[in-house]
Amino acid sequence: MSFKKILVAIDNSPLCPYVFEATLELAQSNQGLIKLLHCISAEGIAEPMLPSVSLDATMPSTLMVNDYETQHILMERQLEEGKALLKQYGEAASRHGVATESECLVGDAGHQLCEVAKVWAADLVIVGRRGRTGLAEAFLGSVSNYVVHHAPCSVLVVQEVGSESVTAYSDQTLLGGDRPL
Repeated sequence: MSFKKILVAIDNSPLCPYVFEATLELAQSNQGLIKLLHCISAEGIAEPMLPSVSLDATMPSTLMVNDYETQHILMERQLEEGKALLKQYGEAASRHGVATESECLVGDAGHQLCEVAKVWAADLVIVGRRGRTGLAEAFLGSVSNYVVHHAPCSVLVVQEVGSESVTAYSDQTLLGGDRPL
């Protein structure tokens, strides 16, 4: 089986360099194209407070405008950080001779990954799994679990095996160059 179009979830977690390393290895061995996808959770940005009947009519409307502006600034900042992260990983892939595309979206990561995989016609989706189980998984959800059950193509889940092994190398080492891929 050949994987020519590989979609990979990129985030700021300590596991991400390992997910990216696995992606690079597969792309190199299959002469594949990588699409880097970073999702910003809409839940991470609180919606501006809407006025209610119980609010004092003398409350200045500038408070609501300021709340909206603050949320907009926070969203723009997260988008900029996401794009910078994608650029960093894209440059690392280029140094290893692998072509990339990238996209930064707002929304549920699992759903977005599956939608992009379908529209882009990915052969493989690669995600990391932090090892949440039980209540943590029930409350926080599991992107990898969602993708495994809903992706329109094969899925590779890179499992976190322990905090020491995952944090043994920094992002800069994996992306920058002391450690050969």
